[in-house]
Amino acid sequence: MKKVIILFSVVLFIACNKQPEKKVEAVSEVTKEEISKPEDNFGIVIHGGAGTILKKNMTPEKEAAYKAKLEEAVKVGHAILKNGGTSLEAVEKTINVLENSPLFNAGKGAVFTNDATNELDASIMDGSNLNAGAVAGVKTVKNPINLAREVMLNSPHVLLSGSGAELFAKERNLEIVDPAYFFTEDRMKSLETVKEKLKNKEANKTTAFYDPIIKDAKFGTVGCAALDKHGNLAAGTSTGGMTNKKWNRIGDSPIIGAGTYANNATCAVSSTGWGEYFIRAMVAHDISALMEYKGVSLQQAAHEVIQKKLTDLGGTGGIVAIDNQGNVTMEFNTAGMYRASMNAKDELNIGIYKK
Repeated sequence: MKKVIILFSVVLFIACNKQPEKKVEAVSEVTKEEISKPEDNFGIVIHGGAGTILKKNMTPEKEAAYKAKLEEAVKVGHAILKNGGTSLEAVEKTINVLENSPLFNAGKGAVFTNDATNELDASIMDGSNLNAGAVAGVKTVKNPINLAREVMLNSPHVLLSGSGAELFAKERNLEIVDPAYFFTEDRMKSLETVKEKLKNKEANKTTAFYDPIIKDAKFGTVGCAALDKHGNLAAGTSTGGMTNKKWNRIGDSPIIGAGTYANNATCAVSSTGWGEYFIRAMVAHDISALMEYKGVSLQQAAHEVIQKKLTDLGGTGGIVAIDNQGNVTMEFNTAGMYRASMNAKDELNIGIYKK
């Protein structure tokens, strides 16, 4: 009887000592995977507008200038992400570079209204909690994307406009400039060209998008979408709107779901194009919705929305987007789109024309 008890005790002791060893090993492997995955997974993608951008209409000097500014902007955001910064910070600082350049229809390079003034719109969205902020029709805020972020973080609202938005900007100590800061000779020539065409009855439905820098270029909105090492997505968009616009017209850029959308469950999107159509199609959100409800990839969703839904409506333009796995897409149905992206491997991609 004693031998049976001793034998049973030995078997039980061996069994008890083997089981925990397997459990510890399994937990160790899972923990290692969870720790390393976010560090390898981040990226950023930007746009500077889409339209009839043809190489034959571009001088080598102007092409080099656009590529240099796109590279500068995307590298600013990429550096923030690489150093562990948030996607929101990367989006904001990247767009600042584009807003401060006269090359793009945002901030310093904004187009003129019919009254020869500049009315700026912008929006930003946090994919981690679906918080968002936007502004429309501001005339004295140097960087509208900064104000959009302030609205998101420090107000109970999503969208502020006009004088109220500018008052809020002053309360948040943002940089205020004289409206003359936004004046550029190229944009004034664009306004004069459009008015002349209207006067001579040469205008068509795309005349308002005329840009003398790139012949017949329609759109110049800037935007950014980013994924950070923490797994959070964000997107932002900024614009001067439409040349010769009247009645305080507002396009898609400050409209959450049309010009900007971000959701950690799917993707982050920034749009550029004919705003009225992007609003009607709710382009940015529709791409996310297709991914969430239909289970398709980011590329499939973007293609469906831009090349089919938007095109069937008669709308033109494009989007840049990144999903929660770091996959990037730059989809457009125009002749070109200023665009750039960088991933966690430091790979840089810059494009202007349709390949």
